[in-house]
Amino acid sequence: MSDVQENLARIQSRIEQACARSGRPPESVRLMAVSKNQPPSRVAEAAAAGLTLFGENRIQEAKVKIPECPSHLEWHFIGHLQSNKARDAANLFNVVQGVDSLALAQELQKQAAKQARSLPILLEVNVAGESSKFGWNPERLLGELLELSPLSRLEIHGLMTIAPYSEDPERARPVFRRLRELRDRCADLLGAPLPVLSMGMSGDLEVAIEEGATLVRVGTALFGERPRKADPQEGSDH
Repeated sequence: MSDVQENLARIQSRIEQACARSGRPPESVRLMAVSKNQPPSRVAEAAAAGLTLFGENRIQEAKVKIPECPSHLEWHFIGHLQSNKARDAANLFNVVQGVDSLALAQELQKQAAKQARSLPILLEVNVAGESSKFGWNPERLLGELLELSPLSRLEIHGLMTIAPYSEDPERARPVFRRLRELRDRCADLLGAPLPVLSMGMSGDLEVAIEEGATLVRVGTALFGERPRKADPQEGSDH
């Protein structure tokens, strides 16, 4: 058994136990493999172990990597997206998770229209108000939410957040809870369900699941330690 297979088994066990504590079926949580800085061979190894959902946070890396990976995989963009990269994001990815402003959403709408596609998105919220992170302020999101509705090429599937890093996963619990509560308010305003809550990483996925996560983003616990870059908004996993 490869190290990825062994790590995956441990992660799946953690997810199952957290779901059991929460009275949720394990299939209610999707596991994303955060593959930044990992070569296509490692992606293929994870795919062979049964993973199909992968997340990248840099457009340039993804442009080179995705064509070299198995063709059946689902790719999400999970980093900070600059508007001038919106065309590439709409072309490369199944879902863009890090939509953090009305202006970016409008640019993605324009690019998706040019490509004659519908683009699922998640709205990124800076729940903790960290100056080093991107994302909507919760109140601003509520104020601008109805301006997103007319963007007909975009499908708002839910919300995502990156909790402040801490050695103690319990410190992330209030952040995850507030995102779930905000999601419920947004769904009420839109009059439509927002089923996806993308929150939780290698160190705090159990707490995220207990607070309602439907998608957890795991890199280090799956692939092992990797070179870290000084990027405060990696949209990935600690």
